[in-house]
Amino acid sequence: MASKPQPSGVTEPDEWVRGTFDRETIRAALVDGGGAGVNAHDRPNVMWKIKRLVEGDPVSQFGLTGVNTLPFEEVLGLIADAAGIDPDPSIRHGLVIVDPDKVIDALEVAGDRLAEAAALGERVLIATGHPAGLPLLYQAVGSLLIESGAKLIRPLEGHTWNDDEGRRRQIRYFRGMATLTDRASPIHTHGSEAMERMLEDQTPDLVFADHGFAGAAIEAGIDTVSIADVNDPALVVADEPTAELDTAAAERVLVAMEELAASGVGFVISSHDPRVMAIADGFIRLQQGRVVEA
Repeated sequence: MASKPQPSGVTEPDEWVRGTFDRETIRAALVDGGGAGVNAHDRPNVMWKIKRLVEGDPVSQFGLTGVNTLPFEEVLGLIADAAGIDPDPSIRHGLVIVDPDKVIDALEVAGDRLAEAAALGERVLIATGHPAGLPLLYQAVGSLLIESGAKLIRPLEGHTWNDDEGRRRQIRYFRGMATLTDRASPIHTHGSEAMERMLEDQTPDLVFADHGFAGAAIEAGIDTVSIADVNDPALVVADEPTAELDTAAAERVLVAMEELAASGVGFVISSHDPRVMAIADGFIRLQQGRVVEA
């Protein structure tokens, strides 16, 4: 990010500068900016968040069902595979250091899907429950999507209601990005209600979001590119179950899924992995977002 000197001596960030950067430059920028390397959430926080998820804490589910069915150790293993941290459940303290190459690999997959949405002229919904840290990223991606052929939609813009505790809530858009507000300021939220309401109004081809905005979209079966912090276990569990896993880890997840299915738990899974399809009772095949086989 470029910055310019201000008369007061304070520097203020400019718009993000587009360019082509090699992997080493991106790796260094991620570590310098906190997107990788030492994470703001330490090991006790991550372990506590996993514990809350598997114990069924409603706030930790992000609007998803079935994500609290795996045991603690399996969820920790999924996060470890996604972030490159140590999967040993006996390590309860210390810093969390995220592997920047894991982040870059995930960003490349996300970028490919966003580029596909632009190429196909898809209708994309961008939303965040993390308004203090991510708006610049979402807004920059939104601008690129529009320039490249996608359409940003704004379901229920200005829609206002009272939540279960009687607090005033409103959906507002900032340069194409939806947030939940109290009618004055954006709110940091893990809740899914705002997105659930928005999806009743319009159905996008793709959602780019985080927290409960992403969870609600995944739960509704909508193709979703989600941003998850290392202490957002629900979104990690909801991701394609065997993506980025080595053979042994993938087999453990598949066995756990079969055992849960045998106990009466149902799954709806989006996957490209033939091993997942092999254990499914049925499947729907999509091509460019359209059903081609059921």
